Amino acid sequence: MAKAASSGGISGQLFVSIKLECPRLDEFGLVPHVFGSHPVAGSWDPSKALPMEQEEAAVWGLSCVVPYHHEALDFKLLLKPKDNSSQCIVEEGPDRSLVCENNEVEARSALFKVNDETGVVECKVFLETEMLSPFDLAASWKTHQEYIQPKVRGAHDVTMNAEFESRTKNGFASGLELDLEKYLVPTPNMGSGVVYAANLTENPRSLLTTGISSNNDTTKGILHNSIKGDASTNLYASANKGADGRHVPPQEEQRTIFVDRGVGSPKFARPTNETISMSNTKISSEAKDMPAAEGAVAAAAVADQMYGPKEDRKLAIVLVGLPARGKTFTAAKLTRYLRWLGHETKHFNVGKYRRLKHGVHQTADFFRGDNKEGVEARNEVAALAMEDMLSWMQEGGQVGIFDATNSTRSRRNMLMKMAEGKCKVIFLETICNDQDVIERNMRSKVQRSPDYAEQTDFEAGVRDFKERLAYYEKVYEPVDEGSYIKMIDMVSGSGGQLQINDISGYLPGRIVFFLVNCHLTPRPILLTRHGESLDNVRARIGGDSSLSETGLLYSRKLASFIEKRLASERTASIWTSTLQRSILTAHPIIGFPKIQWRALDEINAGICDGMTYEEIKKIKPEEYESRSKDKLRYRYPRGESYLDVIQRLEPVIIELERQRAPVVVISHQAVLRALYAYFADRPLEELPNIEIPLHTIIEIQMGVAGVQEKRYKLMDAVNPTAGI
Repeated sequence: MAKAASSGGISGQLFVSIKLECPRLDEFGLVPHVFGSHPVAGSWDPSKALPMEQEEAAVWGLSCVVPYHHEALDFKLLLKPKDNSSQCIVEEGPDRSLVCENNEVEARSALFKVNDETGVVECKVFLETEMLSPFDLAASWKTHQEYIQPKVRGAHDVTMNAEFESRTKNGFASGLELDLEKYLVPTPNMGSGVVYAANLTENPRSLLTTGISSNNDTTKGILHNSIKGDASTNLYASANKGADGRHVPPQEEQRTIFVDRGVGSPKFARPTNETISMSNTKISSEAKDMPAAEGAVAAAAVADQMYGPKEDRKLAIVLVGLPARGKTFTAAKLTRYLRWLGHETKHFNVGKYRRLKHGVHQTADFFRGDNKEGVEARNEVAALAMEDMLSWMQEGGQVGIFDATNSTRSRRNMLMKMAEGKCKVIFLETICNDQDVIERNMRSKVQRSPDYAEQTDFEAGVRDFKERLAYYEKVYEPVDEGSYIKMIDMVSGSGGQLQINDISGYLPGRIVFFLVNCHLTPRPILLTRHGESLDNVRARIGGDSSLSETGLLYSRKLASFIEKRLASERTASIWTSTLQRSILTAHPIIGFPKIQWRALDEINAGICDGMTYEEIKKIKPEEYESRSKDKLRYRYPRGESYLDVIQRLEPVIIELERQRAPVVVISHQAVLRALYAYFADRPLEELPNIEIPLHTIIEIQMGVAGVQEKRYKLMDAVNPTAGI
């Protein structure tokens, strides 16, 4: 029996998003503003109208939170020249009314009479409302009205500075220039460009001479040339690195080796419905050799291993859905999440196999259901990808993400038969009925997919893709067999529904919990360490010291930066740890709610807390040596390891994924290394050495195009600590 779980929130507060689309505004040098009744804008005075932030070339946006029970709120749009804010052009027609309805999208034009020569300019306006969950109430109007003062000790979980009205009159002597782009510095780890997600998946080793699956940069280049016919297959002999950039031994040397990751077992199994007595239970030699894991997370995985069928210790997530429904995006996010938790996970994209086997010049006719040769060719590459995934699992892989349309029962039955006795199969079907989202996804795919890389006529490419989609729709059969998860209209940001059937076990449960919190709403996440502390100056680890003079200066610069960067974001929030150096860094920031997370506290150094590394080396040389050999797994006596930090940060990651508004995280080096490793999809082995410099802001942009990064260096660090 299938069960449904809504992803929407509960009643209380409404998130309101206003979007204006008009390609001609840049031509006239005009910026859209909002003014009207409180709290949408706060004033009918045009001089106090709120500016909308430019999100794309022709799109501006403004978001806010209003009480759900509030009466209708009136507002209008106006345009102001960029170089003269005293002039304005108010939209024609009556006032607009915001009626507090849950999960509604209203589309209506706005007419502006620019001048006699230009005449009337028409802009598209989209007004969207959505219910907020209890956590989002931290940014709600109720909190805004209460003006709770922050305190360093005994602070409320949610706080708001009382000087909200003076936010635009911030007089801090921070010396921060208006142009934030001047503070940009190179991003050493994660590119800022948009990458087609399917290009980052596993390369087809069954089509390569070495049989090594890799998606490292060298292999990507060879694969690209091979598709174009510029390279022969013997060039793959040098591709000896895995997906995470590490050395991959020859197949005959590979074994199913289980490493203690401290966050759970790398095996998976589902509890059976049979009653099992411990007296007659025989634990396999594999289970006996399994390392002792820690915490509730590992306990669940251990139970799954002991009581589940051997084949269920491997998990295949098989994507199902029509094109342009967000399958590859969902698969990429799930792969990144599972890798971060320590599960050996790889993403296999059948489209990548098809392009290598049959080339990129396939028209829509290739995808017709009555094209026998096309169907056989597509089933062939699907079988090759499945064989590669199963072979990788036999070598020690745990979770394979199989990314394709898999739109017919016959195709899914073929995959089920191939996986029989080797792994547990769960179908993950993505369904989207929002035509605007589908249209946007189609155009994005044509723009970025290698299938249309040589298509010079963009609109012709769109027409071809729509024809391909129509062929898939004719033969599409929704999933109603086996274990499955259905994501219905969850990518549109309008609530949606998650249906599950025959899902049990620790890891499938974690996957469901993660997916119910995923969405495509673009928003930035800003990561920064606290300002320099007195312990930083003394090179001491841990502790709960206050800020140095340099750290206090950074806190003011940070407040000025946040004021400029999030000027139009009324629902943003500030997250800090419970340590005073983090709280004091956030203190000058005005106008946003502040939430303290104990999970964001620095790694617990145990008995070494307050010592310098030189003191540890002298007094406890064995601990110093152990940490030097394995920083990832080393646990301070009576303290934590990096793997422990990952385990306690999982709720933070889930909440960051669920948030639809910007979040500023002010935390500590070890914690931010773990968070950054998640967003950048960095191997766990690299995590302890990721560079997170003081007085630098890392902006992670989340959205449909994936994850991009910018870094802003506001000032130099007097006492850098990147190497510790």
